[in-house]
Amino acid sequence: MPNESARSFHFVETDEPHATRRKQILAKHPEMSDLFGPEIRTFPIVLGIIAAQFAVAAWMANNDAHWAVILVVGYVFGGTCNHSLQLASHELSHNLCFHTPFFNKLLAIACNLATAVPSSITFQRYHMDHHQYQGVDGIDTDVPTQWEVDTFDNSVKKVLWLIGQPFFYGVRPLLVKPKSPTKWELINNVLILGLDMLVYLLLGPKALIYLLTGTFLGMGLHPVAGHFVAEHYEFTRGYETYSYYGPCNWVNFNVGYHYEHHDFPKVAWSNLPRVRKIAPEFYENLPSYTSYLSVFWRYITDASVGPFSRVKRITKDKKETN
Repeated sequence: MPNESARSFHFVETDEPHATRRKQILAKHPEMSDLFGPEIRTFPIVLGIIAAQFAVAAWMANNDAHWAVILVVGYVFGGTCNHSLQLASHELSHNLCFHTPFFNKLLAIACNLATAVPSSITFQRYHMDHHQYQGVDGIDTDVPTQWEVDTFDNSVKKVLWLIGQPFFYGVRPLLVKPKSPTKWELINNVLILGLDMLVYLLLGPKALIYLLTGTFLGMGLHPVAGHFVAEHYEFTRGYETYSYYGPCNWVNFNVGYHYEHHDFPKVAWSNLPRVRKIAPEFYENLPSYTSYLSVFWRYITDASVGPFSRVKRITKDKKETN
């Protein structure tokens, strides 16, 4: 097994904990399976957010808004909206809006109309690996690379790392586990990049920059983006997943209920709080958060926490070579 130091990943040979807890909960609470299935309310919510984003983008263009206004509104409002759309895309990657995967894919692509970056279909492919192979070295691309660990090794650099989350989440999978593009990814890319061009031609550069600002700032050092660090960074030794029970869940499709989500990935966002209510004995003693800002603060200021604060699982092949 690889040697561990204070600034290295936590390597384990155990299975991820969610499948085991799922079996235990279903054995004790078989009624939990009644929560499985899609949530159609995701559809009108997504359409409403997209409409709001394009309305603001058009206002920016028609009123020739100052660049400072674009950045501020893009961060506060656009960032919150586009992050919600990214998390709607997360729901859709689990086919949790419609019963038919085809329509879930279409709505996931629609989410990118306002985020202006074609990411939904690629995200789905890699996110399924994250659930099936949580922490497995070389497969789960949610885990930072060794380069990130070595580079972002102090508070100032960790702030830059947080700001750069959209870049790292977009590029890391291509470096760690590249996959051949699919037909759906091609459709996603052509439609969204084509719409970006239309927005630029019809509304002007300020409208497009507003939409892109919401994506790149909303996915970085933004209050609703705290879940990127809160979900799986090992702040407490031995715990590789954490839930957040705070107000950001209202705009984040309850992604904060992350124990619950990984235990039951077939349960839609609207029913995740009910998972905890049905089986409180399995969750009430697990470490959790109520503030993403406090998560950011500790991550930035605590030298014992960084991109290395992740549990990694080594495969049988890698164990045999060590």
